[in-house]
Amino acid sequence: MRYNKYLKWFAVASTIGMLLILLGGALVSKTDSGLGCGRHWPGCNGQLIPDVITPEVLIEFSHRLVTGAVGILIVVLAVWSWKAIGHIRETKFLSFMAVFFLILQALIGAAQVLWGQGDFILALHFGISLISFSAVLLLTLLIFEVDQKFDADNLRVGTTLKWHTIGVSIYSYLVVYTGALVRHTESGLACGSWPLCRNDSFELPKNMYEWVQMGHRTAAALIIVWLGIIMIHAIRNYKEQRVIYWGWIIAFTLVVLQATTGMIVVFTLLNLYVALLHSLFVTLLFGLLTYMILLVSRGKQTK
Repeated sequence: MRYNKYLKWFAVASTIGMLLILLGGALVSKTDSGLGCGRHWPGCNGQLIPDVITPEVLIEFSHRLVTGAVGILIVVLAVWSWKAIGHIRETKFLSFMAVFFLILQALIGAAQVLWGQGDFILALHFGISLISFSAVLLLTLLIFEVDQKFDADNLRVGTTLKWHTIGVSIYSYLVVYTGALVRHTESGLACGSWPLCRNDSFELPKNMYEWVQMGHRTAAALIIVWLGIIMIHAIRNYKEQRVIYWGWIIAFTLVVLQATTGMIVVFTLLNLYVALLHSLFVTLLFGLLTYMILLVSRGKQTK
C-alpha cells in the first residue's frame, strides 16, 4: 500500500522538527539561555513577544516557538497515522509515545523556568525528548514502508542478537543521561585531560564534578565496546540480511563519532559547534537503536 504523499511529507517535517527541538534544547543548555525569558512561561519577560532581544532571549524564545509549532505537527501526525496505518501493530503505541513524551518534556522545561529544578531532574529533559524523537522517527519509517523495502518481516534473528539489541539500547539511555548530567552540573571541564581525568596519574576522582565527568566517560567507553562486539557478531552471522548487517556497522560508526566529538569538546574547551555535533550523533544513534529493536521484534527467532 502506498500512503498519501502529504502524510509522508508531514512525517518528514515532524522528524526534522523533533531533531530541531533536541538540538535547540542542547543549545539552550550549552549557552546558559534557560532563563533568557526570566521566570515567565509561556510568555517571555512578562510579554507575549519580547521587545528587548538579547542573544539569550533569542535562543530561549526561538526554542519555545519551535517546540510549540512542532508540537502541533506531531499531534496531527499521531492522529493521521492512527487513522492511515493503524493496522500496523506499532503505530498506535508510537503515536501515543510521541505525543506523551513531547508534552512531558515541555512541562519539565516549563517547571524549570517557573520554579527551577535540580540537576538530576534537568538531566532527564534531553532523554525524554529523545524518546519522542525516536517515536516520530519510527512512525516516519513505517509510513515510508522502510520495513517492507528491507523485507523486515522475513528476518531471522538469533536470541543472542535480540537480547543484546534490547540491552544496549536501554544502556544507551543511561549513557545519554550521564552526558546530560555532565552538562547540567557544569562538569564539562572538570577533567582537563582525556581519556583519564589526569593522564599523568591514575587516581580516583577528587570531587563530584570529576565523578560525573569520569562516570560518563566510563559509560561511553563501555557502550563502544558493546556495540563493537555486536557489530562483529552481525558481520559474521548476518551478511545475507543487509538491514541487520549495515545497521550495526552504522551504529558503531555513530558511537565512535560521538566519542570523538566528546573528546574534542574537552580539547576545545566546550566548543559550541562540536558540542552540538556530539548531541546530534547521540540522537541519531538512539534513533537507530530503537529501529533495530523494531526489527528484532519482528524477526523470526532462531537459536
